Amino acid sequence: MEEKEIVIIGSGPAGLTAAIYASRAGYSPLVIEGVPSGGQLLVTTDVENFPGFPDGISGPELIENMRKQAERFGTQFVMKDATAVDLGVYPFKVTAEDTEYMAKSLIIATGAKAKWLDLPSVEEFKGRGISGCATCDGFFFRDRKVFVIGGGDTAAEEALFLARFAKEVIIVHRRDKLRTEKYVQEKLFNNPKISIVWDSTVEEIKGSKEAGVEKIILKNIKTGAVTEQSADGIFMGIGYSPATELFRGQLTLDEGGYIVCHDGAKTSVKGVFAAGDVRDPMFRQAVAAAGTGCKASLEAEHFLENMVA
Repeated sequence: MEEKEIVIIGSGPAGLTAAIYASRAGYSPLVIEGVPSGGQLLVTTDVENFPGFPDGISGPELIENMRKQAERFGTQFVMKDATAVDLGVYPFKVTAEDTEYMAKSLIIATGAKAKWLDLPSVEEFKGRGISGCATCDGFFFRDRKVFVIGGGDTAAEEALFLARFAKEVIIVHRRDKLRTEKYVQEKLFNNPKISIVWDSTVEEIKGSKEAGVEKIILKNIKTGAVTEQSADGIFMGIGYSPATELFRGQLTLDEGGYIVCHDGAKTSVKGVFAAGDVRDPMFRQAVAAAGTGCKASLEAEHFLENMVA
């Protein structure tokens, strides 16, 4: 069983930034990338708010640049999923499919994934009219009628992006007001392509194998009225779930399942650190993830140095 001073789980901007800092400090960190690797940026077409790129950069290109930088300084990569973690032993035991590693310090950067409605039809039509990523699939719905489910920041971001392509964007929200900042709401209300169906939930999604999604059935939770509308596409905007299944019962998590950190990137287990969306239910930005990746790496280095001392 191979022993590593620093093991990083996750290969998005948080994990890769941690790897850059750790390898620059003279360690040879091991990054268990996950399949697919790269995190949310891998499915982001344009990144225009990451410092240092005045003309913007594609998500996959930014990830590839960060990966090459980490690799140049001595980071090792394993393109496998982390399948088990034991934080009750030290060094920590990390399993990546068929291989086990011992880690003197562990950085968790496993990210978060989009939530989906719990309907059989959602599984049936995923990739055939139902999507969890507007930036990935919005282009395919040019001049189409699409629905966005949700009423928070995620839904707002999806709707505003989709309005660039679709002829009509309809937000379906179970409440009578949105849960996003006022200036974002004004953007939604002032966009002629965007409308909102209030106090409503999705009862069912209909379609065919040939055409994919064709109709959406909505229910007003106050009046009980059920309506059916034509739909070319349906996007999930109901938030994200942090990838913390491996750590439940081993680390302190908040109500939403996100890893609780203190004093920078420290978790409830000494020697274990967290970075990126797995600990951040609010910002979910690449630059914020990179910042916490830096913190986690510096904390891990400090932990290892004190152990030696």
